[in-house]
Amino acid sequence: MKALDVVTFGEAMAMFIADEAGPLSEAEHFTRSLAGAETNTAIGIARLGFKSGWASKVGQDSFGEFIMKRLEKEGVNTECVLKDSRYATGFLIKSKAVEGDPEVQYFRKGSAASTMSPEEANSGYFLSARHLHLTGIPLALSASVKAFSHQVLTLMKEAGKTVSFDPNVRLALWGSREEMVKEINLAAFQADFVLPGAEEGFILTGSRDPESIADFYLEQGVKGVAVKLGPEGAFFKSAEGKGLVSGYKVENVMDTVGAGDGFAAGFVSGILEGLPMAECVKRGNAIGAMAVQSIGDSDGYPSREQLVQYMNSHVREADRV
Repeated sequence: MKALDVVTFGEAMAMFIADEAGPLSEAEHFTRSLAGAETNTAIGIARLGFKSGWASKVGQDSFGEFIMKRLEKEGVNTECVLKDSRYATGFLIKSKAVEGDPEVQYFRKGSAASTMSPEEANSGYFLSARHLHLTGIPLALSASVKAFSHQVLTLMKEAGKTVSFDPNVRLALWGSREEMVKEINLAAFQADFVLPGAEEGFILTGSRDPESIADFYLEQGVKGVAVKLGPEGAFFKSAEGKGLVSGYKVENVMDTVGAGDGFAAGFVSGILEGLPMAECVKRGNAIGAMAVQSIGDSDGYPSREQLVQYMNSHVREADRV
């Protein structure tokens, strides 16, 4: 196995974005792109010059082929992606939003990715990486994918690898809110770094205070927490300190989907480089700001040079550390 910096896993889908603004029921023309929280982060990390890998299952169909070719083009390692002739690759359609979040409809039930099982987890592939990035979405796809997730998480923790966890709350994928909170927090408590959004933090902890959200996870042994606050930036807390790292000013928000996954890419890249947590968050804020200025989920993610240029040339409020 090739040595990787970061490995992740989950479901990727073909995405069709409406070319015209308005409700999906009235859209006539669409542009195809790639969707998937974990593939977004893997792409973001690869563009920054790191070696990222993604494990999953796709169908032996045109959507599966599209996903594989797109990830290959982005430099994401896919040697442990399985192809299944029995099940299809999922897809989604998304509206073009003028303001606020776009309307999204998923067609993923019974997809190839939802059949991943612990027996298909390639230990050598995961252990070739020094960091695991996990989200809450695979935990909700099926019982077998949840078991896959816990097996990989345990494997990486026992091997002394670092783990980041983005809750990526998707209530529609769960049987109940109570089950979702329980299962997501169970995984989060085993991570080194937890990256919830403010609203996700409220759902999972019952508090709207960023520091209280952070303390909830720190008290369970998590090393560091970054609570994403949208345009305001992000609050972080760890043993090395705490503070609010302000966001970058964005004049024209085109699509907020993918911003959190971009934040994760920036944050994890900083962890890999041993940066102070405040700097990891600052990098995450920058990629999140760049992401919302494009339509596709990962289209706005930068190269290393583009990221440095953006951070040096764009306005932020003063941090409160």
